[in-house]
Amino acid sequence: MLAWSLFGAYMLGTAWLSWLGYKKTRGFGSFAIGNGDLSPLVVGVTLAASVASAATFIINPGFVYVDGLAAWFHMVVASYLGFMVTIVLLSFRFRRIGAESGALTIPDWIGRRYGSPGYALFFAVANLLAFAFVVLLVGGISIVMQQLLGIGNTEALLITLVFVTGYVFVGGTYAHVFTNMLQGSLMIVVAVVVLGSGLPLLFQSEPSFADAITAQGEHLLSPVNPDGALFNNVFSIYVAGFLVGAAVVCQPHILTKALYVKSDRAVARYLIVLAVALAVFLLLGTVGFFARISVPSEQLIDAATGAFRQDLVMTMYLKNAFPDWMFTCISVVLLAAAMSTLDGLLVGLSTITANDLLLNLAKRYGRGRSHEEQMAWAYKASHVVLVVIAVAAFAVLRNPPQLLGIFGQVGVYGLVLGTMPPLLAGVWFKRVPLGLVWCASIGAMGVHFLLFVKGGDWFPEAGLTFANPGVTLALAMLVVVVPAVVVVAWKARQT
Repeated sequence: MLAWSLFGAYMLGTAWLSWLGYKKTRGFGSFAIGNGDLSPLVVGVTLAASVASAATFIINPGFVYVDGLAAWFHMVVASYLGFMVTIVLLSFRFRRIGAESGALTIPDWIGRRYGSPGYALFFAVANLLAFAFVVLLVGGISIVMQQLLGIGNTEALLITLVFVTGYVFVGGTYAHVFTNMLQGSLMIVVAVVVLGSGLPLLFQSEPSFADAITAQGEHLLSPVNPDGALFNNVFSIYVAGFLVGAAVVCQPHILTKALYVKSDRAVARYLIVLAVALAVFLLLGTVGFFARISVPSEQLIDAATGAFRQDLVMTMYLKNAFPDWMFTCISVVLLAAAMSTLDGLLVGLSTITANDLLLNLAKRYGRGRSHEEQMAWAYKASHVVLVVIAVAAFAVLRNPPQLLGIFGQVGVYGLVLGTMPPLLAGVWFKRVPLGLVWCASIGAMGVHFLLFVKGGDWFPEAGLTFANPGVTLALAMLVVVVPAVVVVAWKARQT
């Protein structure tokens, strides 16, 4: 009863914020990026909540539980540094160029920056890879909701998809921002509480925290875990971690936050808020260590299949560490954490598909339409796309793929790899050869997917874990993206 009461109150509050968002939405432009009137504090908290998704709150502690300090350094330290360095380097000029050109989405920004509708169309199609991340988020929400509300997977999926898609359908970006401010504030409080719950374990004396961890695995507190499943060498932990953090900045629901404000000063302010809030969120990976001591591996076995479920680590830790009423309160916030990223991703996916894919195709058959008519058509199309995404996610998650974290990363990493060359080159340099960034986009995506599927067969002696999407992303960046940007920089110096 408590769980349903709290979740019902959360749904009512979110619905009210969505209605406020609807009243501020004046058309497709404000549905996509707002009217530029949002405060830096709100944008900073919203962005941190969007980055710290179900993976951060629910999935990542499982990787730390399995691989120990190596996974922690990858997911907490290296990825944070890569993310913050890149978003600071890109956000200011991205906002200026986007404001001057009137861009609404990343593909729209790229198409206007390079004067190539075809390139924008390519990214509108590539953006469909973000659907894999939608599956990850909805799957993570379903895991928590089943434990919290005592319902089955089908019911959890229906509640999630109808509710989140519904409030995005009504309020667009303003609903996303207003609800994320609520969700992000709750997430900060819960992150502090959950991290605080592990302090007695961290400072226990007999056995010490370190002894209790290493008793379960010799290398769990080693900076490099040679026994690790995914994080077993310096490259996969540190290099790949930093580059993954840098790459995910280019997701459609992250970098476009710079278009929500109207000045560089506002960008600087929301980046400061982001830096603090995101650090708190990412530190939740530490729960993987706490769970190593307090959650027996038997509790992580799926009763139906007998398989080990590392994605249950956070849920089982909370059940063991807190009384039932507090577990219930925290679990509601975990749902909010996952929904805070899901709604932003749905806004990005629907607006990109409507504006840069469907509208571009429709223009070929309706050249006489005015700009206002085209925007009205895109507005309607974005709502249809939202419904299609929800139905497709439901179909996939009726029988969810194993290791949701890996499934979601493979798709979204391919998307950001394709986006990085035109964004990095377009922000930093004035004259960029279109053919070069075209080739770099396709090449980076191709290398990532090929190495993930065939890397272990092709390079068995490389000593790299190609089953880790972070490794294949890092290799694609080093082999394709970095050389392409260096060539652009060299050509810029020649002119």
